[in-house]
Amino acid sequence: MGFRMGIVGLPNVGKSTLFNALTRTAAAQAANFPFCTIEPNVGEVAVPDPRLDTLAEIAGSKQIIPTRITFVDIAGLVKGASKGEGLGNQFLANIREVDAIAHVLRCFEDGDITHVEGRVDPVADAETIETELMIADLESVERRLANLQRKLKGGDKEAVAQERLLKQARDALEAGRPARTITVAEDDRKAWDMLQLLTAKPVLYVCNVAEEDAATGNAFSDAVATMAKEQGAGHVVISARIEEEISQLPADEAQMFLSEMGLEEAGLDRLIRAAYALLGLQTYFTVGPKEARAWTITRGTLAPQAAGVIHGDFEKGFIRAETIAYEDYVAGKGEAGAREAGKFRVEGKTYEVKDGDVLHFLFNA
Repeated sequence: MGFRMGIVGLPNVGKSTLFNALTRTAAAQAANFPFCTIEPNVGEVAVPDPRLDTLAEIAGSKQIIPTRITFVDIAGLVKGASKGEGLGNQFLANIREVDAIAHVLRCFEDGDITHVEGRVDPVADAETIETELMIADLESVERRLANLQRKLKGGDKEAVAQERLLKQARDALEAGRPARTITVAEDDRKAWDMLQLLTAKPVLYVCNVAEEDAATGNAFSDAVATMAKEQGAGHVVISARIEEEISQLPADEAQMFLSEMGLEEAGLDRLIRAAYALLGLQTYFTVGPKEARAWTITRGTLAPQAAGVIHGDFEKGFIRAETIAYEDYVAGKGEAGAREAGKFRVEGKTYEVKDGDVLHFLFNA
């Protein structure tokens, strides 16, 4: 299980430049005018995780297969997008298909790059897009409530539950709060997700700063950090220009360039780590002579469901999971050493998989 992250923002904030750098391609056309990205560009990147390389070296794995994240570069939204302004309807539909939103905000001054609103104010930019998404959600909720009336008159239990959730969403949206601020009971989670509300998506604010501010941020990014904390959202500071430059360099030169800029790691690493935290994701590994592979799951996932990420049959016929914590695998220099040290465990259906677990599943075919 990887995940899909939509990159959104007003025109000319650096979305496509960031997308190009993150996916190490030039597929998205970065240009200084609105709507230069007509169709969403999709790119996959490997999730960097040095633990995977360590495990592969210990096990002598012939192949290393990291988990992957999909970035979707969604064209710039403007005021009125919810009413179809620009290419609004198409863009809003693209947002529905992602797991989370990376909201790129312009946190740099540059007289050569026009801001669609004629000023640099990342917090106001965030509010502009949030408002458009809330308007679109409110219209969707009202439409669904109207369509439910016939089923409600017939006493349809599913319709009754759906109406309750839609009214919760409507109340929040009318009060100016996005749908993600609503606390949803676990029993309602599936029905809630099926509503596909745009503002229910987790948001990660990406502060695009000038090169000289990449290591420390600036007043603009500080304001975004405050906003993100108030909302319970994530945020990360990145210079799209720097990311674009290092994406064209060999690994050793890229690291040297980052060090010169006062940065310990690439923005991609920071962004993915922030996205994992935002979505409550973690990684487990399968390791052997043939391959070492990383798998992404949600925190709290039980062993059978973790096995199901590999193949549905693994979950259906789950018997047990042979488990070694990453640190114990490394300390024992492999499975044999971990066994000798008493760090090899057999876990059943109620085991909650931990980040870094090295797992081997047994199942009935």
